[in-house]
Amino acid sequence: MHDGNEYAYGMWIVAAFNVGIFLFFILSFLKPRGGQEWRNMGVVTAFLVALFAEMYGFPLTIYLLSGWLGDAYPVLQPFSHKYGHLWVVVFGGSTLAWAVVMGLSLVFMIMGYTLLSKGWTQIHAARGGLVSGGIYAYARHPQYTGLFLIIIGFLVQWPTLLTVIMAPVMLFAYVHLARVEERRAEAEFGEAYNEYMRKTPAFFPPINQWKAFLTVEVEEVAER
Repeated sequence: MHDGNEYAYGMWIVAAFNVGIFLFFILSFLKPRGGQEWRNMGVVTAFLVALFAEMYGFPLTIYLLSGWLGDAYPVLQPFSHKYGHLWVVVFGGSTLAWAVVMGLSLVFMIMGYTLLSKGWTQIHAARGGLVSGGIYAYARHPQYTGLFLIIIGFLVQWPTLLTVIMAPVMLFAYVHLARVEERRAEAEFGEAYNEYMRKTPAFFPPINQWKAFLTVEVEEVAER
């Protein structure tokens, strides 16, 4: 309890467990191979720690908002877990608002996990060859697109001061990494990759192609 209200935090074991689970999942599909990739994964790890530390450990953002806004903070129990969802609070704190926020967050995360998984499957099947079919026919870096969508999903579900600051840094880091990888691919595959770059967006295909982007069957681009 906290000031007579529900206090749904202090669950540090749960926070650590969630960091471990999500980090394991992301590492399963985005295996760092060099110094820059490990540094980027460090930023992802820091984001997850900041996110789940506030989600289950100590609600720093809620604490600061309550202190700054006082009685203007529009919930009766600011330290209950339901009202840790700031978008729920912004939209009135109703059960409908909670369902919409959670549903939208889940949609982004499922799309992200789908792209991470399919992208990894194609890269693994290619065994070092140029991958330009399947979901790679719609975006040159679908796995990074998947990671971006997961981050957006987290920000929809549980935005905090730290994660809102860290998210753009992480997105910039992976955009930069994608550019580095493209230079390597250009050196390795030459004109074939240049042609692929000219006709394929980097991260986000046109809106009318998103259904195919998410549902296309994974193609093996190299024989096993």
